[in-house]
Amino acid sequence: MLLERIYDEDLAQAAWLVGCQETSEALIIDPQRDACRYIKTAQHAGLTITGITETHIHADFLSGTAELAKATGATCYLSACGAPDWLYTWPEHSDANVVFVGDADSIQIGNIKLEIMHTPGHTPEHISFMVFDKDTSDPIGIATGDFVFVGDMGRPDLLETTAGVVGAMKKSAKVLFQTCSKLKELPEFIQIWPGHGAGSACGKALGAVPQSTLGYEKKTSPPLQLIDDEDAFVKFMLSGQPEPPLYFERMKRMNRDGMPILGNLPNPKRIDTAEELLSLASVSTIIDTREWDVVRDGHLPNSIWSKANADFHRFAGSFIEDTENLVFIVTKENLERAILNAVRIGLDRIIGWAEPGTLEGMTGLETMPEVSSGELLALSHACVLDVRRLEEFSMGHIPNAQHIAHTRLLTCLKDLSKDQSWVVNCHGGSRSAAACMALKRKGYAVTNLAGGYKDWVAVNESCVVPR
Repeated sequence: MLLERIYDEDLAQAAWLVGCQETSEALIIDPQRDACRYIKTAQHAGLTITGITETHIHADFLSGTAELAKATGATCYLSACGAPDWLYTWPEHSDANVVFVGDADSIQIGNIKLEIMHTPGHTPEHISFMVFDKDTSDPIGIATGDFVFVGDMGRPDLLETTAGVVGAMKKSAKVLFQTCSKLKELPEFIQIWPGHGAGSACGKALGAVPQSTLGYEKKTSPPLQLIDDEDAFVKFMLSGQPEPPLYFERMKRMNRDGMPILGNLPNPKRIDTAEELLSLASVSTIIDTREWDVVRDGHLPNSIWSKANADFHRFAGSFIEDTENLVFIVTKENLERAILNAVRIGLDRIIGWAEPGTLEGMTGLETMPEVSSGELLALSHACVLDVRRLEEFSMGHIPNAQHIAHTRLLTCLKDLSKDQSWVVNCHGGSRSAAACMALKRKGYAVTNLAGGYKDWVAVNESCVVPR
């Protein structure tokens, strides 16, 4: 048996290749849309992908199951365990070979057996895969997707906080508690192969270790210390979860109902002249990936700020719709990373890109004002908008600040008056900078608080509002 983790550092997402060397077959669990990297990984190991599956209808990225099936002809194995509103419908409009599987069903990949375990709670249809090597009666490990992470469990609130299913989060947390009882029946030596690592928005405290064992997680994982106390478990799982990026709702819907097949990554036009770039800025959304101080001092109209790294999904994913035409300001070295970050969350309409140097000396650029904490203190009537997580805000904030997490900002514009000028803060200044650029596009007068709440505390400790 061969097991390989194929990891996306920016989304902190893990796909898993399970292969049988004797028959040269492989199955991919939880692929993303850029299918070529899974095909290359399998080919490098001398394997052919004959099966594709996923643990659930994902919220944080577009699934690559249909994409990979189109490229390989492999069979897709999808959960049949969901509630009526959360069953896959995209196979009805696809020519992919799809097999629906349920609890206790199995998938055979050569001499490797994957036994299905229905593990609802994070989502109703969630399944995990217990993997049995040739002629073994005990599983070697379990691919847990968003059920069990290293040091954490998959958050149960997303159906309510992203898909709008009112009242779902507490019910889902109770279901997750019941699902945990299945872990008591499994041998503690089995390995845990999770679908995410540290930095994912699908939990609140994921560990950076790529895999673990069930026994170790039972001893160390905070939620697994509470699997004999339902009230404490539910309270823990629903507290402190980060506000999900705005694109999550779109991912849930598209992963259930279907998304465009990419075939190949977008190949945007290189823009070499300032005139063409300025013209495109009037009809496109500019994603400026340069350092903030450079963007602050000179950017194109209609720009948002989002570096081509792990911030992309929380920034661009919260401020851009999939119907917008996009132009990147990015170095050639970072272009592919920027494109991958975009298409993995369904931002496919990338029509052009320009090197940062194209903006040098350009007329018509705009700036973003910033103030220091000391300068803000002198603005006695300033309207302050805090875009940190609610948990951060509750632990202390600038007096009279209004709170909206940056990932939910565009859903709350009705709460922000355009008749006022807003000073926007986060903890260190980057989330607020991205929020300022997004609000500016919507016609708001905004100023970024340089250094954020961290600097405010250092300068104005007596003004901090305690929890």
